Amino acid sequence: MASPNERMPIVCVVGFHHARGPELESWFGVEDGVDPAAENDWSFLPFMALSDGAHISVEDFSYFTLRRRDYPSSPASSAFGISCTRQMDANELLHRPADVTRSTVQKAVVVIADNPHLFGQLREKLSMVTGAWFAQRDFADVDILKVGLSLRELIHEYKHQTLVLLKCIILQPKMLFYGSRCERLCMMQFSLISLVPLLLSHLHDCASPDLDAQSSDSLPPSSLKTSDRSSLLAYMGLPLRIFGKGSLFGPYTPLQQLDVLADHDRTKSYMVGSTNSLLLQQKDRYSDILINLDDSSITISLPSLRTALALSAADRRWIDFLTHTVTSTWNPKNPSRPSTLAYLGSEEFIRLQFEEYLLALLASVKQHLYLSTLPNNTGPQYQHHLHHTQNLLDPIQDFNPDWLSLWQTTPSYALFLRTTDAHLFDIIEPRHPTAGALTVEDIQRRITQQIATLQLDSKVAATRENLGRRLVIGQKKVSTTFEKLWGDIEAIREAQRVRTEVARDEGNVVGTLERNDSAESSTKMTSEKATRPPALSRFSTPSTPDLAAAQASVTAAGQKVGAYMSSWGAWAAEKRKGWGVAGAGWARGHGGGATDQPVVEGHRSPGKKKSREVTGGDGIGRLDA
Repeated sequence: MASPNERMPIVCVVGFHHARGPELESWFGVEDGVDPAAENDWSFLPFMALSDGAHISVEDFSYFTLRRRDYPSSPASSAFGISCTRQMDANELLHRPADVTRSTVQKAVVVIADNPHLFGQLREKLSMVTGAWFAQRDFADVDILKVGLSLRELIHEYKHQTLVLLKCIILQPKMLFYGSRCERLCMMQFSLISLVPLLLSHLHDCASPDLDAQSSDSLPPSSLKTSDRSSLLAYMGLPLRIFGKGSLFGPYTPLQQLDVLADHDRTKSYMVGSTNSLLLQQKDRYSDILINLDDSSITISLPSLRTALALSAADRRWIDFLTHTVTSTWNPKNPSRPSTLAYLGSEEFIRLQFEEYLLALLASVKQHLYLSTLPNNTGPQYQHHLHHTQNLLDPIQDFNPDWLSLWQTTPSYALFLRTTDAHLFDIIEPRHPTAGALTVEDIQRRITQQIATLQLDSKVAATRENLGRRLVIGQKKVSTTFEKLWGDIEAIREAQRVRTEVARDEGNVVGTLERNDSAESSTKMTSEKATRPPALSRFSTPSTPDLAAAQASVTAAGQKVGAYMSSWGAWAAEKRKGWGVAGAGWARGHGGGATDQPVVEGHRSPGKKKSREVTGGDGIGRLDA
């Protein structure tokens, strides 16, 4: 009986019987033989799950509460249920049971938990799982109801490495998963295990390396019904007994169990997970292959395992097709469902693709063994024919022969040989789903995917944005520099203009003084030139003009001109008196018959006009040129 303190969510299926009405069909997440409905008196559970009028809709949901009975260690409490109801045409069933007499089949998948706060997220997952279960058209296959895992997210994140990990599980190495998030760490491992058909329902010996009940009870199937999927899978040796004697499966393994992992005599292989980074420092001791979920990296430390897990051209072609199917229908808002809402790329599509791959692999292994056991002593012609046949028909080349060589050393392979027929290749075609050598299309697809992985578009966009931002900043800096330069040039021009005007004013005053008194002006100009500051060159730093000094110079020059004019007037008055006396004497001499008439002629230079002095009526002499 399940522990009353264990409050993990449980799952059940409710079906509608044409005579008895809604009824419970099966439970998941509980021990065999345990019926939680009977223990807790949940007699109304089927009617709560299949609500009235649910048959009107293709899909409907129901939410309800239940009462858990009291136990010695815990009082009575409430439980919360959510159900997803769907229906389909009975004629679409692959195997129609005899008690299905109506035209439609109606069932509900129910999840019962202690708290309803996760119902928002649980609703989407429950809808996806229920839809995939109905898409199988075989309600006897309930593997998908055991663990609702998103294989689309697994392939989208790990791409071709998903196939590498699946083939690695079959080889039974020491696999260590590391991640900081425990739930994601555990679900990742369950996702990989679910890729092996029926393995989730055959984990009875996985909790300890000492358990080995299934291998001793395993016998070859005595019959085969090809129309029955379960019969076909069992005849092909599925599920492979990966966890048995000497093997351990621990989705989360604490440090307290490291002694079990380190016991090499007792534990030969395992698949465990840890959130403690101390194991990363000792990965070579505790793992043959390390899967780091935080950085999505895979590290293979065992050389033989690395060679065996190399994907062939056919393997890459197959997983590339599956990866492209998922990425082309990827919806970030709902990763578990294709954006097209079609079957291609859905969870069930992915699961069936891996099932087909494994069936082809097992059939190819059997044919390879058959070809290798043919007699080789029937003559040269038969030898040539056998060599030719092996080269053409041995399909194990498309699955990597090194992988088969390593698998043949495991307990899983030994049990597979013992419990399967030698001629499985007569039931399933021994051929890789995408058989063939490496082609140009494979190389082009590989390059395209690698380029897409580099995310060049986003990186170029980021670079372009940074470059544009740098250009804007550079333009602002250049514009500011030119504005400052032009401002400096204008300031220099203005200073030069002011200096030119001041110099011109000073030159006019000096010129006037030179014309009036050349000797004194020459002396003054010499003094001014000696005291005048040197003129600024074209490229020298301009200085501010001194207007007060210029005004003082002009005032001084005016005073000098006034003094000069006053002295000249005094001199002219004295001359006028002298000329008057001389003129009177001359007039007397001329009038009294003087024989000599004074004539004054002036000569500047040879070849120039003569200058003569003409005496006016006022007695003042004039020079007439």
